[in-house]
Amino acid sequence: MDKKSNNNIDKTLTKLSLNKEAPKSAFILLMLIYAISIFMTIKSSTTQGFVSIGDDYIAYSSFTGMFSMLGNICIICLVMLFRRVGYIVSMTILLMQFPMMIVNVFLRNNLSAISGFFSNIMIIGAISILYFSYRKVLQYQKHIREQAVTDRLTGLPNRFACSELMADFHKRSERFALVSIDLNNFKSINDTMGHDSGDETLRETARRWKDLANSGKTGTVDFIARKTGDEFLLIVSDYDSVSDIEKTIEAYKTELEKKFTIDNCDFYMTACFGYTLYPEDTDIIDNLYLYADAVLHEIKKKGDGGRILRFTPDILNSERTLEIERKIRTALSGDKIFFHLQPQYDMNHKLRGFEALARMKDDDGSFISPVDFIPVAEKTGLVDRIDMRVFEQSLDFLDKVSKETDTDVTLSFNVSVRHLMKNNFIEDIKKIIDSHDIAPGRIEIEITESIMIDSAEKALQRIDEIKAMGMKVAIDDFGTGYSSLSYLNNFPSDMLKIDKSFIDQMNLSDASRQYVAMIISIGHILNLKVISEGVESQDQVAVLKSIGCDYVQGFVWGRPMAPEDAEKLVEKSV
Repeated sequence: MDKKSNNNIDKTLTKLSLNKEAPKSAFILLMLIYAISIFMTIKSSTTQGFVSIGDDYIAYSSFTGMFSMLGNICIICLVMLFRRVGYIVSMTILLMQFPMMIVNVFLRNNLSAISGFFSNIMIIGAISILYFSYRKVLQYQKHIREQAVTDRLTGLPNRFACSELMADFHKRSERFALVSIDLNNFKSINDTMGHDSGDETLRETARRWKDLANSGKTGTVDFIARKTGDEFLLIVSDYDSVSDIEKTIEAYKTELEKKFTIDNCDFYMTACFGYTLYPEDTDIIDNLYLYADAVLHEIKKKGDGGRILRFTPDILNSERTLEIERKIRTALSGDKIFFHLQPQYDMNHKLRGFEALARMKDDDGSFISPVDFIPVAEKTGLVDRIDMRVFEQSLDFLDKVSKETDTDVTLSFNVSVRHLMKNNFIEDIKKIIDSHDIAPGRIEIEITESIMIDSAEKALQRIDEIKAMGMKVAIDDFGTGYSSLSYLNNFPSDMLKIDKSFIDQMNLSDASRQYVAMIISIGHILNLKVISEGVESQDQVAVLKSIGCDYVQGFVWGRPMAPEDAEKLVEKSV
């Protein structure tokens, strides 16, 4: 009979259950130990003499009970580990010993063997009680296991059963495909026809797919399961190519799209099918669920109901974006957007001020990297709210520090191009400044040079408005975008920030050092102060000082820190 037919799903579940039983090697080992123990029992009981252990002499016959007990333990282990087979083998062995024992005790009048006779009777009784009691426990365990791996509504295996099967494939390094299936518009059936009809639809879907999986018609080995609600899982194995997988999925799609008749009502069903391959896409079992679900979400997002689609990395990126967006919205509503401050110093190590850096925590309190959430915030339009949240919080800090220490430290604040170009930007920023007792000249807005390429005229207008309010303007990440001296000359800024990538290379070659020196010279010619970002060593500080840099910012003199630590730093600098 073909392995791809006749109750394939039930056979797979049974196989997974049997895999949890003791291996055959344990049976052989127990039988070997038992045979040795019987031999040693007979040998020790018939051998005259003593064995010397230290200053003591022990008769060989004294070891008889020990070897006999070892044999009994093997018998009990056989019954416990191998259940029915173990019980039958044990009973056969024990009963076969009785004729020899009867001859030995009653015909040969060897009364010393009578203890073994009664020992066998006792062990037969013990393993019989053990076996029949254990059978009840096993039956209960089997019932519990069936509930654990079976979906009650449809009778299909559940997600737990899928996980066991995939773990088994993983253990045996066998490739397979995981298909995540979501029925389209199932909610409308529940809403219009009632939940009973919805349940009957799920049962009929399960029956069709289980029959198909057991029939072997697809040419692959299939394992269909219900995940939850209107979602199903299909594991496809024993295929030759990806086209075989898609032909199998197409067969399930076709079977589903046949007419349903529930409560005398005819209707048709469709579904989305997203699949991923092990180990080609990932060799981590948990990731397979994530990838297959990500494909489903991609299908639904594009409105391609009924489509069959395989996982690709760009789909996961899209799914990751949605997840990060959700976390940003949660953080904004739950006050989990906050800021850290990185100090800026002049070349004599005098504190100039701080750059405010946005930070975010996850639902569980763990940090999410700005590298992850800032690009998503810009893409989804949430960066405006983050900017304003951090700006207001950092001005609170500056207001407090100014009043407590009577210092004039500067606060730098990075603004996204998207936010800066919005019509309400100036109004939003002015509202926050007016609510604080801070001179605008102590606030520095950092803007990337690429803004001049995107929309030079509007950018200059916006920067003029910032300058008219009395705030300073810094050109951030200079040299990484489309630098232009003509733009820079017309750019009404106060500070030029050299990007970390140039500082990293500065001490590696003379050409890199000269390039940084040139940027500093350009800044000074245009009457701009220059600050270098990402300075991490004293050697870099020394070179920057020698070529005329005005300020440094980086790990060498200060990492990003919490506001309370920044406040202490200000107090020390007074």
